[in-house]
Amino acid sequence: MVTSAERQATPSAARRWVVGITGASGAVYGVTLCRRLLEAGIQVHLVVSDAGWRVLKEELAWDAARRAEALEAAYGEDVRKGRLVYHPFGDIGASIASGSFRCEGMVVIPCSMGSLSAIAHGASTNLLTRAADVTLKEGRPLVVVPRETPLHAVHLENMLALARLGARIIPAMPAFYNGPRTIEDMVAFLVGKVMDNMGIDNNLYNRWGE
Repeated sequence: MVTSAERQATPSAARRWVVGITGASGAVYGVTLCRRLLEAGIQVHLVVSDAGWRVLKEELAWDAARRAEALEAAYGEDVRKGRLVYHPFGDIGASIASGSFRCEGMVVIPCSMGSLSAIAHGASTNLLTRAADVTLKEGRPLVVVPRETPLHAVHLENMLALARLGARIIPAMPAFYNGPRTIEDMVAFLVGKVMDNMGIDNNLYNRWGE
């Protein structure tokens, strides 16, 4: 039985988000979002698909064979002190698989078309898609960052289905009105837009008119 003291020690749902990284190109978006959330004092519960680990290896040279070490190398103290909590992709019994797990919402960044399809059709065959399904059924914010081009009709129909369920669809598209000079600037723009839709203040990009 959970004591009242343990309940009080549980992090506030408003300071806890689930982040999913899938096998689409653009792993840097997910890695950067996690870092910015941690800097904002938000606890991150992270789940990465097997294909997502492959992309982390190919694009960012992470050691996908030694996942715990790779996460600690990237996030250091945040991992050791429990501010970033990693959940294995196949652990369908993890806390984030239950609607009773309190959090503010979930972001899937980047989101492959396969994962997007599974979420849109309620195919909860792994922890990432189950956590997204829980987010929708509990009426919490779900932000999806698809990364694919070109898009065919099935991709578009799946995005429309998710949008009709209330999910926010933020394609991984750079903007240029803010005068980006580096790849990091373009990544910061997208991550800033995602955080805007999460309701989290940030100054990651130059806003129009400011």
